[in-house]
Amino acid sequence: MAIDVGVYLPQVGYTWDELRRRVTVADEEGVGSVWFMDHLYPPELPAVPAFEAWTTAAALAGATHRIRLGHLVLANGFRHPALLAKMAVTLDHASGGRLELGLGSGSYAPEFAAFGLPFADAPTRAAQLDEALAVLRLLFKEARPSFGGAHYRLDGAPSLPRPLQLPHPPIHVGGAGEKHTLPLVARHADVWNCPTYALADLPRKLDALHAECARIGRDPATLHVTEEAVLALVPTRGRVAAARDTAERRYGGPGWGFAAGGYCGTPDDVVARVRERRRLGVDGVIFFLHDRAAPETLRLLGREVIPALAAG
Repeated sequence: MAIDVGVYLPQVGYTWDELRRRVTVADEEGVGSVWFMDHLYPPELPAVPAFEAWTTAAALAGATHRIRLGHLVLANGFRHPALLAKMAVTLDHASGGRLELGLGSGSYAPEFAAFGLPFADAPTRAAQLDEALAVLRLLFKEARPSFGGAHYRLDGAPSLPRPLQLPHPPIHVGGAGEKHTLPLVARHADVWNCPTYALADLPRKLDALHAECARIGRDPATLHVTEEAVLALVPTRGRVAAARDTAERRYGGPGWGFAAGGYCGTPDDVVARVRERRRLGVDGVIFFLHDRAAPETLRLLGREVIPALAAG
């Protein structure tokens, strides 16, 4: 089976023209999707400029033609789910049905504190996300839904038009917590995204997710699985060592998972490893490129890796 290939392109430290150029090259070269971050400033890098997540995707939808656009992941605490539903429907129409909707509970407490936003404990944020995902589905599917939760309420809320993608844009939930996150994935998500920090534990996380699906009576085959991973991609074997050094310098911490589950090598090396991950149950890979998505690397990915994977 074919595997989806996307690029994670945090909108950090680029000029707008640099960011747009990378996204349009990815679009032209056949990359399946592009993903942005949702932070009000880059975690641990408050002096580095960054663009806002949703307006970035909306603006770049108008500059592209076929690539799908999403976020890994939107922070639930930044937007009421009723507003997010309306935003998602609008962007789904504006992009011609190319929206992927990623949502999480929010994870970086200092930015919430810096901007005076409430940041509850993990169980409360999980409960808020649970309700938010339910609210989104109601607003996507019903014309005047009502909902009475502990955190969000709807009272015959008008909700037209319907999304262009029916029944709604694919909903991605990221994270790997077995107590809070994976049960939410089983209940609500169309796609589970395994983050870089959990790549080494992917088989065990999949077992836990499948067990949760069985507990609630969901067929795990209805749930797609993607993984985030750092990729050091070069055209020739002689350039592998330098690319590996760059990846380790930029993404060397354990949270990036490069040593445990990253990709490194020529297109043939990457294709072989993607196929291995496919046999584990991964349906899609979203790459952090070692050189921050230089156009020549995007072209190499689009011209040599993606066609080989599509060929089986």
